[in-house]
Order: sequence, then structure tokens, then C-alpha cells
Amino acid sequence: MTPHNETIEIYTDGSCHTQLNIGAWAALLLIGDKKIMLSGKEICTTHNRMELTAVIKAIEYVQKNFNKTGALTIVSDSQYVVGLTARKEKLTRLYFATKKGNEIRNASLVKQLLDYTDSLTIQFIKIKAHQKKTDTINYNIEVDKLSRKIVREAVGIEMGDISIEI
Repeated sequence: MTPHNETIEIYTDGSCHTQLNIGAWAALLLIGDKKIMLSGKEICTTHNRMELTAVIKAIEYVQKNFNKTGALTIVSDSQYVVGLTARKEKLTRLYFATKKGNEIRNASLVKQLLDYTDSLTIQFIKIKAHQKKTDTINYNIEVDKLSRKIVREAVGIEMGDISIEI
């Protein structure tokens, strides 16, 4: 169990083969001295959908496996994901629709993520994408490599299950 005041760090990334619409997501959770890697793949998807899925799956994992979660720090290279909380009021006011009245893309995932921000203490941090490896540990590189590897392996293969590595 994680103490209520302990911050859980979560690094997320999503990737997609845009011509085949095969995508993957990865999330690395740092909880105390534990390092937990989550990942999955989907067909008929997009980059933004995979970025959102990575964050949501990580939050769901924390909620399911740790009774008293403290604050969550989510580190992502997706400006789309990190910027959602700033657009929350407008999205809600417009009922998650575009100016033309069409539902925004990934509305169900956007709503789900924004609901989590209402019930949990979540800080989003934007990190630069595709950084070079240095002496400093950069967990974003790990999730980026894993999500891209899964996409490469999944091209031509149908949707698979979520895998968990502890």
C-alpha cells in the first residue's frame, strides 16, 4: 500500500502507425521503490487516443492496486494530454463538441481523464519528445521506445491484451 501523502510518478507515451491505424501505449509507474511498466496495443486508433489511453490505464492501475493514493505526477510528451485541464472549462461548456456541433475526437477518453482530475490530485508535466539518452535517467525515453516497439511488432497483427511487467 502506498502512503496517502506519497506522490506517484507516471511516465506515459503513445504511438501509432498512421497508415495502418495500429497503435500502442506505455506507462511507467514509480511507486516507492517499485517500477511498474504497463503497455497495450489497439487497432483503428490514433496518436492522441494512445496518449490518452496510456494516462487513463496508469490511473486505473493505481486506483485498483493502491487503496490510498496520494498525488499523481504524470509526465507526458503530449501537449494534447497535458493541455486538457486548461481547456476543461471550454470543453465542458461546449458539451465536448466542436464549433460545428460535432463531438470532439476521443470525447469519451477526454471526459474520463477530466473526471479523474476532479477526484484525484494530478499534476501534469510536459516533457520534450524524442530526447537523446544522457547520464540522467529519463523514463520518458523508456515508454517512448516501448510504445514504438509494440507498434512495430503489431503491424499486421490484430489487437492484443494488456501486458504488465513488474
